[in-house]
Amino acid sequence: MSDTPVDNSKRTWLIASGCAGAVGAGFVATPFVSSFQPSERAKAAGAAVEVDISALNPGEKLTVEWRGKPVWIMKRTPEQLESLNKIEGQLADPASARTAYPTPDYAKNGHRSIKPEIMVAVGICTHLGCSPGDRFATGSQPSLPDDWTGGFLCACHGSTFDLAGRVFKNKPAPDNLEVPPHMYLSDTKLIIGEDKKA
Repeated sequence: MSDTPVDNSKRTWLIASGCAGAVGAGFVATPFVSSFQPSERAKAAGAAVEVDISALNPGEKLTVEWRGKPVWIMKRTPEQLESLNKIEGQLADPASARTAYPTPDYAKNGHRSIKPEIMVAVGICTHLGCSPGDRFATGSQPSLPDDWTGGFLCACHGSTFDLAGRVFKNKPAPDNLEVPPHMYLSDTKLIIGEDKKA
């Protein structure tokens, strides 16, 4: 034990300055720690986007942004999937063989996706960059054929795409909708912008 008397004012000053220093360090560290998160500019330049699809019901579509582009994620119904096989003869590139917008190998199939029921496509028409609209209802409708089985219509110049993003023949759009790199982190989590080969 020391015989030196305790200076309470000095002790209070030391505790107060230590606390103020800790708070200051926290403020200084916050921007540093946040810098580890991808910036908006990095996201726009191509940072991957994670999407929770657990609430997506059959027949519904949601849109997320990746690289400044709208990416559609649609959960197709069994009837919608079945319709894809019936129209292959009406499509310009049913096997996604064209290379202007290369299709990943895991999407080179009739449904153009990893999981048959989940479509992932960039929602930009390959003609002049417009965004096609949903035309999921089947049958005769304005600007669509009488035997329409559902899909997307680009109202700008009349290009039509099926529910796998494949373009119909004799339309202004030269190619199918782009399938971005993507993979599943779980049954309900999807990541856009990365795949196992990336």
